[in-house]
Amino acid sequence: MSRLAEIARPGLLCAFDFDGTLAPIVKTPSEARLPDEMREHLLRLSDYAPVAIITGRSLQDIRERVGFAPDFLIGNHGIEGVPGWESYAAEHEAQCRSWHAQLADALHNMDPGISLEDKRYSLSVHYRLAHDPAAAFEQLAAAMARLAPSPRVIEGKFVLNLLAPDARHKGDALVQLMQASKARSALYIGDDVTDEDVFRMRRENVLSIRVEHGASSAADFYLPHLRDMTLALTHVIERLRSTGARNWLEIAMT
Repeated sequence: MSRLAEIARPGLLCAFDFDGTLAPIVKTPSEARLPDEMREHLLRLSDYAPVAIITGRSLQDIRERVGFAPDFLIGNHGIEGVPGWESYAAEHEAQCRSWHAQLADALHNMDPGISLEDKRYSLSVHYRLAHDPAAAFEQLAAAMARLAPSPRVIEGKFVLNLLAPDARHKGDALVQLMQASKARSALYIGDDVTDEDVFRMRRENVLSIRVEHGASSAADFYLPHLRDMTLALTHVIERLRSTGARNWLEIAMT
């Protein structure tokens, strides 16, 4: 792939979503873990380039699931953990508390398979385990339309994510990480609607890849299946190794 050859050179930042990209989607979000094989590939990759994980999970939640310390660990769809944005996340905490209270009341009359996940700076409502997921979605959409103030609602795989309308997203976070690390280029791989904020940037120095094809996705390329991730990472690692690339962030901190 010529674009990958152009991007995979010294000065590359490698960034990934977590659920559905590095770890398989599971019925219960609390059961998700980074597979050992994937962790080994990411550790090998980190010898040649900084590695970032940008997830919708909170930082407190994601830290216990990855099993290693990437160069950048970013939570809440780009709100938590970005260098230079330390005071930004607190602006949205009060809004989330208000939405949580409003939704908690509404969920009393809905399918017990629906669960509300409070990530402090954003909320996620999961309905994969609902008796009728389609009906649960309609109920949740109606409840969220009544929320005040109105949130930005991002649909995922059997989940609805609520963020402040002006909340920074994964694309903003990736740009900030590139600036903070002085990266000349970036590779980003994701699988869900929240990753489209990166895919839509269409920057020449950012190569975007989606896990599983999406007809409406703005990603540059796609991998047919999650199992193809290890093959893709091996290709990137070998390409970086052949160029003599090194993880300059690790070198700078030694």
